[in-house]
Amino acid sequence: MTKLNPSRRSFLAAAGGAAGLRAQARRRPNLLFVIGDDHAGYVLGAAGNRLAQTPNLDRLAADGTRFAHHYCNSPVCTPSRQSFLTGQLPHSAGVTRLPTRLPEDKPTLARQLRQAGYFTGAVGKMHFNQPPAPGLHGFDTPMADQAVAKAWNEQVKPRPVPSEIRTKPVWRPFKDHARIWLNSDKLPVGRYYEDMRGTFIARQATRFLEENKDRGFALWVSFQEPHSPFDFPVEDRDRFDPARFDVPRVGAEDAWQVPLIFRDLTREEKQGIIAAYYTSVAFLDRNVGVVLDKLKALGLDENTLVVYMGDNGYSLGQHGRFEKHCSYEPAVHIPLLMRLPGRVRRGVVNDLTEAVDVPFTILDLLGAETLPVAHGQSLRPYVEGRRPSRPRDHIFSEYLENEEACVRTARWKFVYSTGKRARGDGYATDNPTPGRWMRLFDLRTDPGEFTDVAGKHPDVVKQLRALMLQRFRDTHPEAAREPERLSGEEALDFYLRPRDV
Repeated sequence: MTKLNPSRRSFLAAAGGAAGLRAQARRRPNLLFVIGDDHAGYVLGAAGNRLAQTPNLDRLAADGTRFAHHYCNSPVCTPSRQSFLTGQLPHSAGVTRLPTRLPEDKPTLARQLRQAGYFTGAVGKMHFNQPPAPGLHGFDTPMADQAVAKAWNEQVKPRPVPSEIRTKPVWRPFKDHARIWLNSDKLPVGRYYEDMRGTFIARQATRFLEENKDRGFALWVSFQEPHSPFDFPVEDRDRFDPARFDVPRVGAEDAWQVPLIFRDLTREEKQGIIAAYYTSVAFLDRNVGVVLDKLKALGLDENTLVVYMGDNGYSLGQHGRFEKHCSYEPAVHIPLLMRLPGRVRRGVVNDLTEAVDVPFTILDLLGAETLPVAHGQSLRPYVEGRRPSRPRDHIFSEYLENEEACVRTARWKFVYSTGKRARGDGYATDNPTPGRWMRLFDLRTDPGEFTDVAGKHPDVVKQLRALMLQRFRDTHPEAAREPERLSGEEALDFYLRPRDV
């Protein structure tokens, strides 16, 4: 018998272990995690919106569990995405502002699944803020951000669009008037459906599925729709009549916080912006359907956990705003759908849930080791028809670009800001540093969040302010450095400063 030297024996043991993990991953469900960019939770047919054209997402919701009161932990793309990738709140993940990169040493959902034997891939707009390379944040094959844009431009040769069809200009946010970069004329991209970037992303996802159908995989598919300028193809330019959309009212109580760039939009321009957004959502839904259809055609749908989520919400005229970057409900409420035949029940969950809960749910359902830092909790009991022993009694979301955070319960919404930071996101008001402010809304009687009742309910303000502070103290990496003898407001001011590197 040939004797093995120690190094050779170790190599074979490691190889055997890796093979065992891959075999185990093949028996476990696969993962397909689909993300919409700026997809608000209320623009979804399954949520009761009769104007939204989302048949594929509605079918996914009907076949699985829809979380009706699901919230992002930051109403801006990069912090939100890196938060639910790591399972940590944005201030703990180290990403609270749009341009920040996620530190390389952070544990991620993709790394956990890779260690469990899954082959991990990402296609689309991931907000990594750096060129993707194999292994980045745990992704074996990340065709993301710059890489997907480069591949699209190189591989897709668009069919010419007739000159009589108006198409949108180059996107220049904050340089052009808001009516232009928010596409109030409801103009399509100068491409047909087959040549769109979203369609290219869907095709790359189907290619990944075809190439990896015989091994355990975890695939992220991240579309850029319906993010402004609300892209959609030439074929969809007449899908919605802007006149069908009501424009949310803007009252005197909104004047202090409406960004300057939106102040002079006309009613007709606002209707056009809303129609463009809905058209982009319909385009997103079509490409989600392409990926789901391929999953079914390959016979993978019965053993694949499908998760659909928006990274943050979006305001379409509510309180005079056409963006996220705030704590109002349209900006923080996002869709969450899950489907896994035989494992995920059909139904709707009305309890409060947070985006940071999603990675722990995925790891739990796939039987993989959990993340080492847990700011969320598994939603597995819900999808199995039970309630967790400790359902959330509130959600927390932060937007540190404005040194702002909110806590929402079933009845109340408490919003607090230092008012000391001149925000650099382009959404300045006529009083960019108003000083410390807080608002309390009674969502039971005022779901539109118009009337501040903080003065009438000081006990509720005190309770929710303490709850917000506790979330920071329990999760912030600099909690041990909190100065002594601070008031509650001063302590919140300490935690609300962005500290991104």
